[in-house]
Amino acid sequence: MSREQAVVEAQAFFDNGTFKETLGRLVAMPTESQNPDRAPLLDAYIAREMRPVFEEMGFTCTVLHAPGAKGPFLFAERHEADGLPTIFGYGHGDVIRGLDAEWKEGLSPWTLTERNGLWYGRGVVDNKGQHLVNIAALRAVLKTRGKLGFNAKYLIEMGEEMGSPGLKELCRAQADLFRSDVLIASDGPRLNADRPTLFLGARGGITFDLSIEAREGGHHSGNWGGILSDPAIQLAHAIASITSPTGQIRIHEWVPKHLPESVRRVLDGCEIDGGADGPVIDPHWGEPGLTPAEQVFGWCSFDVLAMKAGNPATPVNAVPPSAWARCQLRFVVGIDVDDILPALRRHLDRHGFAMVKVEKARDEVFHATRLDPEDAWVDFVYASMQQSSGKKPAILPNLGGSLPNDIFADLLHMKTIWVPHSYPGCSQHAPNEHVPAALFREALGIMAGIYWDIGSGKAPSV
Repeated sequence: MSREQAVVEAQAFFDNGTFKETLGRLVAMPTESQNPDRAPLLDAYIAREMRPVFEEMGFTCTVLHAPGAKGPFLFAERHEADGLPTIFGYGHGDVIRGLDAEWKEGLSPWTLTERNGLWYGRGVVDNKGQHLVNIAALRAVLKTRGKLGFNAKYLIEMGEEMGSPGLKELCRAQADLFRSDVLIASDGPRLNADRPTLFLGARGGITFDLSIEAREGGHHSGNWGGILSDPAIQLAHAIASITSPTGQIRIHEWVPKHLPESVRRVLDGCEIDGGADGPVIDPHWGEPGLTPAEQVFGWCSFDVLAMKAGNPATPVNAVPPSAWARCQLRFVVGIDVDDILPALRRHLDRHGFAMVKVEKARDEVFHATRLDPEDAWVDFVYASMQQSSGKKPAILPNLGGSLPNDIFADLLHMKTIWVPHSYPGCSQHAPNEHVPAALFREALGIMAGIYWDIGSGKAPSV
């Protein structure tokens, strides 16, 4: 009975083909939470796939529901002894739409397919493969030691791709049931495919619409052009006022006053690499003086996700009556989320764009979170990952994207540590979602090592 045996046991699950077979079965379930026709599969994922695995490991399982949620929640708990640390795990079984027709020839979002060392399929990294890694690692520790050596709680939700509706309400109502010391979960990408990574929170995210409704209907551009305001031109100028021509944000309430030294320290030497298929970084875009890693993991970013004026598919000679854009701000700790849209309103009014209407695009807003990079649990998990992988892990103060981490950190008061099992070029949310198979094998060993070390009685006090 040893740490090495637990790691070998976890990786044997990969080597004997069982991991791939199991993941293939999960991928074959098109659990698209945005598609109402898939609702029965959200229940089936919990009932057929998740619950039996947890019960086999001695967890007590409860299916929970919350107002407004898109699907059920599975809560699984294994209590071994009072006084032990309680570790909370999380994953989501729903996926983004399959976009079936847009995948490469011979690939389907609902069939796990291997090509050149890559596994393709919707959910392989977001998030079915990631929580399967962690569940398998828990099972390997149990098989090797006969116990975990800590108390474990796990939550699987089925609506994360819709913004996790109902999750906050559920956690508020079940705060006592969910009470734990540390969240250790997996989502999002590593810094790059070869470098194990842990991140300590997530940037916040708010999506909003900017629009101008000038008049009813379009009017002939020859007869009326030049004497009717053009909403598309007005909206383009309004958006241009938000940043410099190189993307530097000009609304001071939208950026932090400075980059914390602890954040700068852990990001030193971190290089963003999307792999062979990843985009080329534009070195002069964004906030001057920051490295790409500091831009993504320590700063805020504004993007226009979509724009429309007139009829783009069949343009006509008419001054458009309206213009619309969907925009997004990703923000870090220190930004007042309640002042983001009011600050935008004040900015637009100051610059003469009172005609631009500002509306939040959806009710769910992800808040920014960040565990202190100098926390003892960060050092503990880092050392465990390094021992298992033989590599120097990257520490990111927060994920560049957004997760409902604020619910765990702020509402449930847990320390939060995420160990991602993907990489930046994985095509998450796009056609051809994939993962290097070898990354999963390494991840199984890393997670088994973390769980083993926690159960060895050497974890920091909480």
